[in-house]
Amino acid sequence: MRSKTSLFLTALFCSLYCCHKEKVVNPNIILIVADDMGYANAGCYGSKKILTPNIDRLAAEGMMFTQHYAGTSVCAPSRCVLMTGLHTGHTVSRGNKEVEPYGQFPCRTAVLPLPSC
Repeated sequence: MRSKTSLFLTALFCSLYCCHKEKVVNPNIILIVADDMGYANAGCYGSKKILTPNIDRLAAEGMMFTQHYAGTSVCAPSRCVLMTGLHTGHTVSRGNKEVEPYGQFPCRTAVLPLPSC
């Protein structure tokens, strides 16, 4: 009789625990990648010459990064590093090489990571 009661209570506890798990809420993330924009070119980072009221508002209401580095010094490889997670020694884009009709050397879809969901 005691083992049946224990089994019942264990099953009841497990079913209640499984049904009342908190829902995981994924954060909303907006990452602004601006080519040829220096660290202090936005008002929220100290610019007095360039007005960036919308970026400043996003920064005031969200999170600012103060110790962040680009993948490399030029735009196309830096975007490729960001999208693939690879360092520049392993990416297909190593410079701002022009390719027609795309403009710059494209990052092939085959090297992009698949969504984790």
